[in-house]
Amino acid sequence: MRVRSCGLSDVGRKRKRNEDAFLLDDGLQLYIVADGMGGHAKGEVASAEAVENIHAYVSQGREKLAAYADAPADAGTAWAARRLVEAAVQNACYLVFGMAEVAPEHRGMGTTISAMAVSGAHGLIAQVGDSRVYRVRDGRAEQMTEDHTLVREHVKAGLLTEEQAKVAPYQNVITRAVGNRDWVEVDTLIVPLQPQDRFMLCSDGLHGYLDLAEIPGIMAGPPIEEAAEALVRVANTRGGRDNITAVVVEVMG
Repeated sequence: MRVRSCGLSDVGRKRKRNEDAFLLDDGLQLYIVADGMGGHAKGEVASAEAVENIHAYVSQGREKLAAYADAPADAGTAWAARRLVEAAVQNACYLVFGMAEVAPEHRGMGTTISAMAVSGAHGLIAQVGDSRVYRVRDGRAEQMTEDHTLVREHVKAGLLTEEQAKVAPYQNVITRAVGNRDWVEVDTLIVPLQPQDRFMLCSDGLHGYLDLAEIPGIMAGPPIEEAAEALVRVANTRGGRDNITAVVVEVMG
């Protein structure tokens, strides 16, 4: 599959600095959104370093993506490609944690990661934290990732309903992050691609303002550059309480 992408990040209306980072590489077909955490502990350092490290790691293992694209029915090539994106995030976690260990002023920094690598007719997604990946297909949006938050754990345990979760006071309590420990469990999944699919990778400063049903209307019609601008504009118009990052990836066929 051929793909093209665009991305946009905005500080929002309340924050003084942007701790988000993102990456677009249409040659490697790798896309990442990272939402840094830590404030004075330099969340922007964590997100930028994690993105750069994941990019380098996947670049070095690109032959595994190529092998999977050539033989997608082979269980071995699928496992190797999936393991590549998982290991890339885990390696970034170890790096960011190590940076904080040698620089006490950075202790406590961390970042979310939502990443997607395209390999042939499949996308490989890696997820840590509460940034998200959505797919828009045939006028319908679907959330492809699961948030690693205390609220989501309570919903899964039956302690909260979906409606109660929307107004829970601890919305932003993250249960997994890259960098606050030396290892992190990474969710990975492989999704089939179709021509005209559009994917959105975004930080919670965007998806916190969006209803699932309105995402196709923003993303499906205009060129992807206009879609990214519209997404950021919606978040700012509705409050812009956090940094806002949107990456849009379009499958060309």
